[in-house]
Amino acid sequence: MKKRTMKLVSLLCVAAMTMSIFVGCGKASDENTSGSNSSESSKEESGSDTEDGGTETALSDEEVIKAAAADGKVGNWGLGNEYEILALLAKYELPTEYLSQDFTMDGFDDDSVTLASAMTYNELGLVQNDYDGGYGYGDSVGIIDMNNEGVAMLEDNIFCTKKFAEENPNTVAAFLYASLKGWEYAVENPEEAAEICYEYGSSVSADHQAYMAKEVAKLVTTDMNGNSVSDIGNMDETAMEQTLEIAKKYVTLDDADANTALQAITLDDIRDTSFLETAKASDGAFDVEKSEVSIQLKWLPQAQFMGYYVALDKGYYDEVGLKVNIVSGGGDIAETTAVNNGTVDFGVTWVTNLASANAGGMDLVEIAQIYQRSGLVLVYKPENFK
Repeated sequence: MKKRTMKLVSLLCVAAMTMSIFVGCGKASDENTSGSNSSESSKEESGSDTEDGGTETALSDEEVIKAAAADGKVGNWGLGNEYEILALLAKYELPTEYLSQDFTMDGFDDDSVTLASAMTYNELGLVQNDYDGGYGYGDSVGIIDMNNEGVAMLEDNIFCTKKFAEENPNTVAAFLYASLKGWEYAVENPEEAAEICYEYGSSVSADHQAYMAKEVAKLVTTDMNGNSVSDIGNMDETAMEQTLEIAKKYVTLDDADANTALQAITLDDIRDTSFLETAKASDGAFDVEKSEVSIQLKWLPQAQFMGYYVALDKGYYDEVGLKVNIVSGGGDIAETTAVNNGTVDFGVTWVTNLASANAGGMDLVEIAQIYQRSGLVLVYKPENFK
C-alpha cells in the first residue's frame, strides 16, 4: 500500500497535552502486574484461503500480542496512553516495553510497527478510510480492544475545583444539565454534531469529523463491557476503580511525595456524584451563582467535544441562565492547571490526569464521566501474523 505522510493526528496532540498536565509524571514502572477484570483473549480461529486451496488458521489476539512483543514491534506514543499497553503486556507476562510510535500511522503502514496503537475515533479511522489523510486499509486490519482485554482506562470527563463546586453548586448543576443535554443530542445526531463542530473551527477534515462523531458517540453510550449506557455522564464506580488502579501501577511521578500521595488516592478523593444527581433530577430551572463560565478543552474544536458545541449552538446553556465560553486547548495549555488556578471554571480531562494532579497538590473533582469506555485499540495487518 502506498505510504502517505500525514499531518499530526489531533488525538496524539491531545495525548501530548495530557502528559503536560501530569505533575511531574514520568516513565512507567516495570512492575509486572496485570490490570483488573481481565478477560481471555479471543481464541476463535478464523480461516482464510491459501493458494493451494487449504485453510490458514489466524492467530488469536494473545498470540498476535506475544508475537509482536517478541519482535519489539508493539507501538505506542506514550504521553499518557501507554498505561493500558503496559497493563496489557503485563497481563500476558511480557516485558513492559513498547516501541515509540510517532504522531502518524506511517509506522503501521510500513510495518516498522506491526501492532500499533490507535484511538477508535481518530487514528483507526485514518487507517481504515481512504479520505484525505487516510491509508485506506478498510476492514482488512485486525483490532485488539483494551476494553475486551480488561485493561481499559476512562478518558474524557468534566471537572472543576472542589472550592468552585462548593461555592457555586447551582452553577455546577446547571452547567452539567445543559452539557449533558448537548451530549444527548450529539450522540443521537452525530452527523449534525460533526457539522456543528466543523463550523466552530475544526482541526480535521469534514469527512474525518463525521467519522469521529459516530465513534465518539459509541464511547459515550457503551460501557467497558459492551453494554448500552443511557445515563450519559454516569460515573461507574467499577470502571473508575479499574482506571485508578492501573494508574497507580504504571504512573510514576517525579516528585516522591506526589508519588506517595497518588498511591493513597481513592475515588472519594477525585469524584463527587451529587451535582450529577441534582442535574438529572432538575426541571431545568436554576438560580445560578455565576452566570458567565468557561470550559477548557484538551484540544482544538472537534467531535471529541461535540456535546459542548451542540449545547452552545442549540442554546442549551442560555436556557439554564449561563453564558459559556468554550476554550480550545493546544500548545502548552494544561487543563488541570487552568482550572486549578481559576483561569477557567470547568475542564475536560482524564481520570488518570485528575488523580495525578491532585497527588501533586491540586484540589480538583470530577463531576461527570462522559466517555464510558476506552477508545484505545491496537491495530495490525493479519498477514504479518501468519
